[in-house]
Amino acid sequence: MQPLLSFRSRFALRPSLYVLGLTGLVGVLIGFAPTSAWAQMPKPGSAPTPLSLTAAIPTDPVRDRLNDETLFAEGMKFMMTDEPTKALAQFEKLLKQRPNNAAAHYATAQALVKTGKVTEALPHATKAYELDKTNKYYTLQLSELYVKQKRYAEAEVLYENLLKLSNDNMEYGVELAAIYLFDDKPDKALDTYNRVEKALGLNEEITRQKQRIYLKQNKVDKAVEEAERLVAYEPGDPDYLIEGAELLMANDRDDQAIGWLDRALKLNTESPQAHVLLAEIYRKKGDMARARKELDYVFANPNLEAGLKARILSSYVGLSDNSPGSQQDALKLAQELAKTHPKDARSQIMLADLLAQQGKKAEARDLYAKAARLDGSTYEVWGALLQLDGELNQVDSLLVHSQQALELFPNQGLLWYSNGSANLYKRKYTEAVEALEESRKLLSNAPSAELEAMLKAVNAQLGDAYNGLGDHAKSDEAYENVLKADPKNDHVLNNYSYFLSLRNDKMPRALEMSTRLVQQNPNSATYLDTHAWVLYVMKDYAQARTFLEKALAADPNGVSGTIIEHYGDALFKLGEKDKAVEQWKRAKQKGETSQQLDKKIASGTL
Repeated sequence: MQPLLSFRSRFALRPSLYVLGLTGLVGVLIGFAPTSAWAQMPKPGSAPTPLSLTAAIPTDPVRDRLNDETLFAEGMKFMMTDEPTKALAQFEKLLKQRPNNAAAHYATAQALVKTGKVTEALPHATKAYELDKTNKYYTLQLSELYVKQKRYAEAEVLYENLLKLSNDNMEYGVELAAIYLFDDKPDKALDTYNRVEKALGLNEEITRQKQRIYLKQNKVDKAVEEAERLVAYEPGDPDYLIEGAELLMANDRDDQAIGWLDRALKLNTESPQAHVLLAEIYRKKGDMARARKELDYVFANPNLEAGLKARILSSYVGLSDNSPGSQQDALKLAQELAKTHPKDARSQIMLADLLAQQGKKAEARDLYAKAARLDGSTYEVWGALLQLDGELNQVDSLLVHSQQALELFPNQGLLWYSNGSANLYKRKYTEAVEALEESRKLLSNAPSAELEAMLKAVNAQLGDAYNGLGDHAKSDEAYENVLKADPKNDHVLNNYSYFLSLRNDKMPRALEMSTRLVQQNPNSATYLDTHAWVLYVMKDYAQARTFLEKALAADPNGVSGTIIEHYGDALFKLGEKDKAVEQWKRAKQKGETSQQLDKKIASGTL
């Protein structure tokens, strides 16, 4: 899209007030002919004139004049080296000798602003302005200070005066309009924008700002008129027509938007955005055939690269509702895109995202893996891939993919966590500890609500891994770190209390945790078994039996061999040896039992 008028660049490139002020003051130093005491800042591009400070400083004696020049030059030197405090000392000395020097007051105000002393700067800025009300830099400085203090009415008066001084100042109308908006005067802002455009011509950014004001006032027709002005200025540019259509669609004027989009397509029949917007309008109307036809124009275009098509499809998916028809339509388009561009990673990701959203995890996982092979530079793809590996219990894939991802993103704590989890599952405890410790270090450096939750998961698994290594001190420490942040963490309450019971260590602590666990999960066979085993180790066999029977009742068909074996052990301790052997034999049929089970069955004893 071509810029409308060159004056727009002046808005974009005009230096900040501080830079302008500094440039002006340097101009005083190098020399120009002021109209009053150092008052008028030089215009950009103006040629330097001989140094003349005599209008503000007595020419006799010469020594005083040179002293004033030296103070000012020293102050400016410190301003240019970003040492405003030192500059202030010089300007203050000068003001003691020349209290009515406008440029010195202006420079003092600038230095005070640089040190954050806006309130103290205001009297100096006011004095500079009062000494020379025709100097636009003094006017702008005082106006900005008024705005900082939310004294909008006073700033508005100054800007209005500035615009009246010269048409050359009309570009400052943009700042005035902004202040009117701050001051909740949208109609005055609109009037000011119109004055600027009348003086300087149509400007795209001003037009958009006017549209925002009109829309906020619910004057949609006025906003559309502004869009028509842009179209009229560039009648051969379809982009303005498309933007106008988007405005209409956003305000529920779809039928009117169709006309704008048809006009855009007459200028460029292959405009992908126009076709996508038409597809959305027809989708909302329930005309899925027309919607699909518009998208087919886009995807059949051989001149559009795959990445752009993927972005368009992503945009369409974002606009579509969640109805089954829309989801299936989007999925078909994504499948066609991925098939047409099998070596484009973005196309594979697009299809993978849709499959994942629709619960087709295995297919999505395979496509994420393919996308990662095509282009491994996108961290989010690896994250999605590892998440699905975990959800699908594909531990070998989780281990391989996490190692590949870490080669590319070695500073990502979540990737180290995935790698540690996979190693822990495969009982590679040393590798698991190394990965999880790295994950903990990286996650600890970037705290957030999500990462804090992740950090708890890392510590929980570190507890398991250190226990696997037999390092009980570090295992207990990791578990305790989790419980400090999350006293109800089921994973830690279960594993920590069970491992303590196996060691017959800290049994009161184990009982406290297992009790809390079954209170939170009264129908979990696994957790009931953990609590029962803690009671068993503490030789409360009757209570252990009670909770083991609850565990058996909670999951009669899926109960593990371990729970049945524990039940047999409790029965044996209670003197019911025949029933104990019977349960041990049941446990053997289920599997997942201890290495001593066969000996128990053969000997009929523990």
